[in-house]
Amino acid sequence: MTRPVGYYVHHQGAGHWQRAVALARALGALGRPCTLIGTFAGLDTAEAPGPVLDLPDDRLDRDFDGRDGATDRPECFHYVPLNHPGIRRRMGRIAAWAAADDPALMIVDVSAEVALFARLLSVPSLVVRLSGTRTDRPHLDAFRAASRLLAPFPEALDGGEVPDWVRAKTLYGGFLGAAPSVAAPDEDGRIVVVFGRGGEGGDGRALARAAEAVPERDWHVLGPVTNIGTGPKNLHLHGWVADVHPHLAPASLVIGGAGDGLVTAVASLGKRFLCLPEPRAYDEQEAKAAALKRLGAAIVHRGWPDAPAWPDLVAEGLALDPGIVRALADSTALARTADAIEALCRQAG
Repeated sequence: MTRPVGYYVHHQGAGHWQRAVALARALGALGRPCTLIGTFAGLDTAEAPGPVLDLPDDRLDRDFDGRDGATDRPECFHYVPLNHPGIRRRMGRIAAWAAADDPALMIVDVSAEVALFARLLSVPSLVVRLSGTRTDRPHLDAFRAASRLLAPFPEALDGGEVPDWVRAKTLYGGFLGAAPSVAAPDEDGRIVVVFGRGGEGGDGRALARAAEAVPERDWHVLGPVTNIGTGPKNLHLHGWVADVHPHLAPASLVIGGAGDGLVTAVASLGKRFLCLPEPRAYDEQEAKAAALKRLGAAIVHRGWPDAPAWPDLVAEGLALDPGIVRALADSTALARTADAIEALCRQAG
Protein backbone atom coordinates (compact mmCIF):
# COMPACT_ATOMS: atom_id res chain seq x y z
CA MET A 1 0.00 0.00 0.00
CA THR A 2 1.32 3.44 -0.95
CA ARG A 3 1.95 5.54 2.14
CA PRO A 4 -0.05 8.80 2.02
CA VAL A 5 0.93 12.43 2.39
CA GLY A 6 -0.74 14.57 5.03
CA TYR A 7 -1.22 18.21 4.07
CA TYR A 8 -1.89 20.64 6.94
CA VAL A 9 -3.76 23.72 5.68
CA HIS A 10 -3.81 26.99 7.61
CA HIS A 11 -7.24 28.62 7.88
CA GLN A 12 -6.19 32.25 7.21
CA GLY A 13 -7.29 33.29 3.74
CA ALA A 14 -8.12 31.06 0.79
CA GLY A 15 -4.64 30.80 -0.74
CA HIS A 16 -3.47 27.94 1.51
CA TRP A 17 -6.51 25.85 0.59
CA GLN A 18 -6.20 26.51 -3.13
CA ARG A 19 -2.52 25.57 -3.09
CA ALA A 20 -3.26 22.41 -1.09
CA VAL A 21 -5.97 21.26 -3.51
CA ALA A 22 -3.72 21.85 -6.53
CA LEU A 23 -0.79 19.95 -5.00
CA ALA A 24 -3.00 17.12 -3.72
CA ARG A 25 -4.44 16.68 -7.20
CA ALA A 26 -0.96 16.65 -8.75
CA LEU A 27 0.24 14.09 -6.21
CA GLY A 28 -2.82 11.95 -6.90
CA ALA A 29 -1.89 11.90 -10.58
CA LEU A 30 1.43 10.36 -9.50
CA GLY A 31 -0.40 7.71 -7.49
CA ARG A 32 0.38 9.28 -4.11
CA PRO A 33 -2.76 9.71 -1.93
CA CYS A 34 -3.02 12.97 0.00
CA THR A 35 -5.21 13.81 3.01
CA LEU A 36 -5.99 17.50 3.55
CA ILE A 37 -5.92 18.38 7.24
CA GLY A 38 -7.18 21.58 8.86
CA THR A 39 -10.15 23.64 10.01
CA PHE A 40 -12.32 24.09 6.93
CA ALA A 41 -15.36 26.01 8.17
CA GLY A 42 -16.61 28.26 5.39
CA LEU A 43 -14.71 26.43 2.64
CA ASP A 44 -16.21 24.14 0.03
CA THR A 45 -14.24 20.93 0.55
CA ALA A 46 -16.04 19.14 -2.28
CA GLU A 47 -13.17 20.09 -4.61
CA ALA A 48 -10.68 18.13 -2.51
CA PRO A 49 -9.32 15.28 -4.65
CA GLY A 50 -8.99 12.93 -1.68
CA PRO A 51 -9.77 12.49 2.03
CA VAL A 52 -10.29 15.52 4.28
CA LEU A 53 -9.60 15.52 8.02
CA ASP A 54 -11.53 18.45 9.53
CA LEU A 55 -10.05 19.61 12.82
CA PRO A 56 -11.64 21.42 15.78
CA ASP A 57 -11.00 25.16 15.71
CA ASP A 58 -7.98 26.30 17.71
CA ARG A 59 -8.82 30.00 17.81
CA LEU A 60 -9.58 31.73 21.08
CA ASP A 61 -12.42 33.88 19.68
CA ARG A 62 -13.79 35.32 16.46
CA ASP A 63 -11.42 38.29 16.66
CA PHE A 64 -8.41 35.98 16.66
CA ASP A 65 -5.17 37.83 15.86
CA GLY A 66 -2.70 34.98 16.19
CA ARG A 67 -1.77 35.82 19.76
CA ASP A 68 -2.37 33.49 22.68
CA GLY A 69 -2.12 36.11 25.43
CA ALA A 70 0.47 34.06 27.30
CA THR A 71 3.04 35.93 29.39
CA ASP A 72 5.35 32.93 29.26
CA ARG A 73 5.67 30.22 26.62
CA PRO A 74 8.44 28.02 25.20
CA GLU A 75 10.45 30.03 22.69
CA CYS A 76 9.92 27.48 19.90
CA PHE A 77 6.18 28.18 19.69
CA HIS A 78 4.05 31.04 18.36
CA TYR A 79 0.65 29.95 19.64
CA VAL A 80 0.13 27.53 22.53
CA PRO A 81 -2.67 28.80 24.80
CA LEU A 82 -3.38 26.74 27.89
CA ASN A 83 -6.72 25.13 28.81
CA HIS A 84 -8.03 25.08 25.22
CA PRO A 85 -9.92 21.80 24.63
CA GLY A 86 -10.08 22.45 20.88
CA ILE A 87 -6.31 22.30 20.65
CA ARG A 88 -6.18 19.03 22.58
CA ARG A 89 -8.74 17.46 20.25
CA ARG A 90 -6.99 18.96 17.23
CA MET A 91 -3.56 17.54 18.04
CA GLY A 92 -5.13 14.26 19.11
CA ARG A 93 -6.79 13.82 15.73
CA ILE A 94 -3.55 14.57 13.88
CA ALA A 95 -1.70 12.03 16.03
CA ALA A 96 -4.42 9.40 15.59
CA TRP A 97 -4.40 9.90 11.82
CA ALA A 98 -0.59 9.60 11.68
CA ALA A 99 -0.63 6.43 13.80
CA ALA A 100 -3.34 4.83 11.66
CA ASP A 101 -2.23 5.91 8.16
CA ASP A 102 1.59 5.88 8.55
CA PRO A 103 2.23 8.92 6.30
CA ALA A 104 5.42 9.15 4.26
CA LEU A 105 5.43 12.94 4.60
CA MET A 106 3.57 15.83 6.21
CA ILE A 107 3.34 19.08 4.26
CA VAL A 108 2.79 21.97 6.68
CA ASP A 109 1.25 25.14 5.19
CA VAL A 110 1.74 26.79 7.68
CA SER A 111 2.24 26.32 11.45
CA ALA A 112 5.40 26.19 13.52
CA GLU A 113 3.51 24.11 16.08
CA VAL A 114 2.33 21.48 13.58
CA ALA A 115 5.80 21.35 12.00
CA LEU A 116 7.35 20.56 15.40
CA PHE A 117 4.51 18.15 16.21
CA ALA A 118 5.20 16.23 12.98
CA ARG A 119 8.80 15.82 14.13
CA LEU A 120 7.59 14.59 17.53
CA LEU A 121 5.43 12.05 15.67
CA SER A 122 8.50 10.91 13.73
CA VAL A 123 6.95 12.01 10.42
CA PRO A 124 9.24 13.72 7.85
CA SER A 125 7.92 17.15 6.91
CA LEU A 126 8.00 19.63 4.06
CA VAL A 127 7.36 23.02 5.64
CA VAL A 128 6.02 25.84 3.48
CA ARG A 129 8.14 28.99 3.79
CA LEU A 130 6.23 32.14 2.95
CA SER A 131 7.69 35.51 2.00
CA GLY A 132 8.98 37.97 4.55
CA THR A 133 11.50 38.02 7.36
CA ARG A 134 10.99 34.83 9.36
CA THR A 135 14.08 34.70 11.52
CA ASP A 136 12.29 34.44 14.87
CA ARG A 137 12.92 31.38 17.03
CA PRO A 138 9.67 29.47 16.23
CA HIS A 139 10.13 29.77 12.47
CA LEU A 140 13.79 28.79 12.57
CA ASP A 141 13.08 25.78 14.80
CA ALA A 142 10.29 24.68 12.46
CA PHE A 143 12.67 25.03 9.51
CA ARG A 144 15.30 22.95 11.33
CA ALA A 145 12.75 20.25 12.12
CA ALA A 146 11.73 19.95 8.46
CA SER A 147 13.29 17.61 5.93
CA ARG A 148 12.92 20.32 3.27
CA LEU A 149 11.27 23.72 2.90
CA LEU A 150 8.92 24.72 0.09
CA ALA A 151 8.71 28.29 -1.20
CA PRO A 152 5.47 28.73 -3.18
CA PHE A 153 7.02 31.44 -5.33
CA PRO A 154 9.93 31.78 -7.79
CA GLU A 155 13.40 32.28 -6.34
CA ALA A 156 13.49 35.73 -7.98
CA LEU A 157 10.79 36.87 -5.54
CA ASP A 158 12.58 35.70 -2.41
CA GLY A 159 13.07 38.65 -0.10
CA GLY A 160 13.45 39.71 3.48
CA GLU A 161 16.23 38.49 5.73
CA VAL A 162 16.76 34.80 4.96
CA PRO A 163 19.71 32.88 6.44
CA ASP A 164 21.86 31.02 3.93
CA TRP A 165 21.07 27.61 5.45
CA VAL A 166 17.34 28.30 5.06
CA ARG A 167 17.77 29.18 1.38
CA ALA A 168 19.89 26.06 0.85
CA LYS A 169 17.14 23.89 2.36
CA THR A 170 14.43 25.50 0.22
CA LEU A 171 12.75 23.99 -2.81
CA TYR A 172 11.53 26.91 -4.91
CA GLY A 173 8.29 25.56 -6.26
CA GLY A 174 7.23 28.67 -8.15
CA PHE A 175 3.60 29.76 -8.37
CA LEU A 176 1.69 26.59 -7.54
CA GLY A 177 -1.70 26.11 -9.09
CA ALA A 178 -1.02 28.64 -11.84
CA ALA A 179 -2.63 28.17 -15.24
CA PRO A 180 -0.35 27.95 -18.29
CA SER A 181 1.51 31.23 -18.78
CA VAL A 182 -0.30 32.74 -21.75
CA ALA A 183 -1.44 36.26 -22.51
CA ALA A 184 -5.16 36.95 -22.42
CA PRO A 185 -6.07 38.16 -25.93
CA ASP A 186 -9.40 39.68 -24.99
CA GLU A 187 -8.53 42.65 -22.77
CA ASP A 188 -11.30 45.24 -22.87
CA GLY A 189 -9.75 48.07 -20.85
CA ARG A 190 -11.41 47.28 -17.54
CA ILE A 191 -9.78 47.63 -14.13
CA VAL A 192 -10.31 44.71 -11.74
CA VAL A 193 -9.86 45.20 -7.99
CA VAL A 194 -9.51 42.07 -5.84
CA PHE A 195 -10.00 41.72 -2.08
CA GLY A 196 -9.23 38.30 -0.60
CA ARG A 197 -10.59 36.42 2.41
CA GLY A 198 -7.56 37.17 4.56
CA GLY A 199 -7.88 40.97 4.60
CA GLU A 200 -10.36 43.60 5.70
CA GLY A 201 -12.05 43.93 2.33
CA GLY A 202 -12.82 47.10 0.45
CA ASP A 203 -14.61 50.30 1.39
CA GLY A 204 -17.45 51.11 -0.99
CA ARG A 205 -17.06 54.87 -0.60
CA ALA A 206 -13.33 54.77 -1.38
CA LEU A 207 -14.00 52.53 -4.39
CA ALA A 208 -16.61 54.97 -5.65
CA ARG A 209 -14.13 57.85 -5.41
CA ALA A 210 -11.52 55.83 -7.30
CA ALA A 211 -13.97 54.97 -10.10
CA GLU A 212 -15.05 58.60 -10.32
CA ALA A 213 -11.39 59.66 -10.62
CA VAL A 214 -10.90 57.39 -13.66
CA PRO A 215 -14.35 57.56 -15.32
CA GLU A 216 -13.22 56.38 -18.74
CA ARG A 217 -12.72 52.81 -17.48
CA ASP A 218 -15.06 50.26 -15.95
CA TRP A 219 -14.07 49.14 -12.45
CA HIS A 220 -14.96 45.58 -11.43
CA VAL A 221 -14.52 44.65 -7.77
CA LEU A 222 -14.18 41.07 -6.49
CA GLY A 223 -14.42 40.16 -2.82
CA PRO A 224 -15.97 41.64 0.32
CA VAL A 225 -16.91 45.32 0.35
CA THR A 226 -18.45 47.37 3.17
CA ASN A 227 -20.21 50.75 3.15
CA ILE A 228 -21.93 49.97 -0.12
CA GLY A 229 -23.99 52.90 -1.33
CA THR A 230 -24.88 54.39 -4.66
CA GLY A 231 -21.74 54.47 -6.78
CA PRO A 232 -20.91 55.70 -10.28
CA LYS A 233 -22.14 53.69 -13.25
CA ASN A 234 -18.65 52.48 -14.08
CA LEU A 235 -18.30 50.69 -10.70
CA HIS A 236 -19.43 47.05 -10.57
CA LEU A 237 -19.36 45.03 -7.34
CA HIS A 238 -19.33 41.23 -7.79
CA GLY A 239 -18.80 40.09 -4.19
CA TRP A 240 -16.96 36.87 -3.44
CA VAL A 241 -16.23 34.71 -6.50
CA ALA A 242 -14.87 31.17 -6.38
CA ASP A 243 -12.58 31.63 -9.39
CA VAL A 244 -11.05 35.02 -10.20
CA HIS A 245 -9.46 33.96 -13.49
CA PRO A 246 -12.49 34.59 -15.76
CA HIS A 247 -12.82 38.07 -14.27
CA LEU A 248 -9.12 38.86 -14.56
CA ALA A 249 -8.76 37.62 -18.15
CA PRO A 250 -10.27 40.74 -19.80
CA ALA A 251 -8.59 43.19 -17.40
CA SER A 252 -6.07 45.74 -18.61
CA LEU A 253 -5.03 46.43 -15.01
CA VAL A 254 -5.40 44.40 -11.81
CA ILE A 255 -5.33 46.05 -8.38
CA GLY A 256 -4.95 44.18 -5.10
CA GLY A 257 -2.74 42.94 -2.31
CA ALA A 258 0.36 40.77 -2.52
CA GLY A 259 -1.29 37.54 -1.35
CA ASP A 260 -0.08 34.33 -2.96
CA GLY A 261 -3.36 33.58 -4.72
CA LEU A 262 -3.67 36.92 -6.49
CA VAL A 263 0.01 37.21 -7.42
CA THR A 264 -0.13 33.69 -8.83
CA ALA A 265 -3.19 34.55 -10.94
CA VAL A 266 -1.69 37.84 -12.15
CA ALA A 267 1.52 36.11 -13.23
CA SER A 268 -0.22 33.17 -14.90
CA LEU A 269 -2.41 35.51 -16.96
CA GLY A 270 0.30 38.12 -17.57
CA LYS A 271 -1.61 41.07 -16.14
CA ARG A 272 -0.38 44.57 -15.41
CA PHE A 273 -0.50 44.87 -11.64
CA LEU A 274 -0.93 47.73 -9.19
CA CYS A 275 0.02 46.12 -5.89
CA LEU A 276 -1.33 47.47 -2.61
CA PRO A 277 0.43 45.26 0.00
CA GLU A 278 -1.67 44.59 3.09
CA PRO A 279 -0.29 44.44 6.64
CA ARG A 280 0.76 40.89 7.44
CA ALA A 281 2.95 39.30 10.07
CA TYR A 282 6.67 39.17 9.24
CA ASP A 283 6.17 41.71 6.42
CA GLU A 284 5.02 38.90 4.14
CA GLN A 285 3.24 41.06 1.59
CA GLU A 286 5.71 43.95 1.87
CA ALA A 287 8.63 41.68 0.98
CA LYS A 288 6.79 40.20 -2.00
CA ALA A 289 5.65 43.62 -3.22
CA ALA A 290 9.20 44.98 -2.94
CA ALA A 291 10.49 42.09 -5.07
CA LEU A 292 7.79 42.65 -7.70
CA LYS A 293 8.67 46.34 -7.86
CA ARG A 294 12.41 45.58 -8.08
CA LEU A 295 11.80 43.34 -11.08
CA GLY A 296 9.51 45.86 -12.79
CA ALA A 297 6.62 43.40 -12.50
CA ALA A 298 4.26 45.75 -10.60
CA ILE A 299 3.60 49.28 -9.45
CA VAL A 300 3.48 49.37 -5.64
CA HIS A 301 1.56 51.79 -3.43
CA ARG A 302 1.26 51.51 0.35
CA GLY A 303 -2.32 51.87 1.52
CA TRP A 304 -5.44 52.73 -0.45
CA PRO A 305 -4.65 55.78 -2.64
CA ASP A 306 -6.47 59.08 -2.25
CA ALA A 307 -8.77 59.99 -5.14
CA PRO A 308 -6.42 62.54 -6.81
CA ALA A 309 -3.65 59.91 -7.05
CA TRP A 310 -5.65 57.42 -9.11
CA PRO A 311 -5.24 58.83 -12.65
CA ASP A 312 -1.42 58.79 -12.42
CA LEU A 313 -1.30 55.38 -10.71
CA VAL A 314 -3.55 53.84 -13.36
CA ALA A 315 -1.42 55.40 -16.11
CA GLU A 316 1.76 53.99 -14.50
CA GLY A 317 0.17 50.58 -14.21
CA LEU A 318 -0.97 50.55 -17.82
CA ALA A 319 2.57 51.44 -18.91
CA LEU A 320 4.00 48.24 -17.38
CA ASP A 321 5.35 45.52 -19.64
CA PRO A 322 3.11 42.51 -18.80
CA GLY A 323 5.76 40.19 -20.16
CA ILE A 324 7.86 40.75 -17.02
CA VAL A 325 5.29 39.38 -14.59
CA ARG A 326 4.27 36.67 -17.08
CA ALA A 327 7.88 35.45 -17.16
CA LEU A 328 7.65 34.67 -13.43
CA ALA A 329 5.00 32.01 -14.09
CA ASP A 330 6.21 28.52 -14.94
CA SER A 331 3.63 26.19 -16.44
CA THR A 332 5.63 23.21 -15.12
CA ALA A 333 5.78 24.49 -11.51
CA LEU A 334 3.02 22.30 -10.13
CA ALA A 335 4.17 19.09 -11.82
CA ARG A 336 7.80 19.80 -10.95
CA THR A 337 6.96 20.38 -7.29
CA ALA A 338 4.79 17.26 -7.14
CA ASP A 339 7.70 15.24 -8.56
CA ALA A 340 10.01 16.64 -5.87
CA ILE A 341 7.49 15.76 -3.15
CA GLU A 342 7.15 12.25 -4.53
CA ALA A 343 10.93 11.89 -4.38
CA LEU A 344 10.85 12.90 -0.70
CA CYS A 345 8.14 10.30 -0.06
CA ARG A 346 10.18 7.57 -1.70
CA GLN A 347 13.13 8.42 0.54
CA ALA A 348 10.86 7.69 3.51
CA GLY A 349 10.15 4.22 2.13
